[in-house]
Amino acid sequence: MLIIDWHSHILPAVDDGSRDVNESIELLQLLAEQGVDTVVATPHFNADKESVSEFIKRREDSYNRLLKKAYNGMPDVRLGAEVEYYSGISHLTDLKALCIENTDILLLEMPISSWQESTVKELVNIVTTKGITLILAHIERMIKMQSSGVIEQLVQSGVLMQVNASFFAELRTRRKALSLLKRGCIQLLGSDCHSILSRPPKLGKAYEVIKNNLGEDFFVQMNEYGESVLEIN
Repeated sequence: MLIIDWHSHILPAVDDGSRDVNESIELLQLLAEQGVDTVVATPHFNADKESVSEFIKRREDSYNRLLKKAYNGMPDVRLGAEVEYYSGISHLTDLKALCIENTDILLLEMPISSWQESTVKELVNIVTTKGITLILAHIERMIKMQSSGVIEQLVQSGVLMQVNASFFAELRTRRKALSLLKRGCIQLLGSDCHSILSRPPKLGKAYEVIKNNLGEDFFVQMNEYGESVLEIN
């Protein structure tokens, strides 16, 4: 069973995450201590700021710098992106190039607003016609803004929902997080870690909360599902 961090900013000096290789290594060590085997590196991509090819080149350069300090037992790093949604993104020619490496899985960052019906339709269209498995990033930030049933509709259409570990780790949001998880509105967890000091990974605490409240079997099934998503794709 793999324990996967589906959302992280551990690549050095490529976005607002890790500042350098040393901080990247520290973040990976913390994730390993929390039981994480695989880390999906998802630096920000904004189509208004650069082309897909420019982004991939920057990401590759950053990854290669990290590999120079790779150590025995370091979690496996899979390259991906946190892609900022915009109306019409389904027509982006190189959309599949932004998927997690060797998969058709795309992490999409949605606007923190109430989504229009056309937006929901575009998400479903990406899944049904583009052959892409969508993961919506840190959905806890915008779930309250959506019309009743929208999240359930998207899940039923094959869209996966990722929340940040802090949603479970923090006492004020824990009850809501567990409720959504039990209802099947959450499938995947990510650390969304950016730095050692201000935004460190909290996956260990999140999984402790899940196991204590929902049981070891639930924890195992959740991670086995995540592993099947990554490996099947």
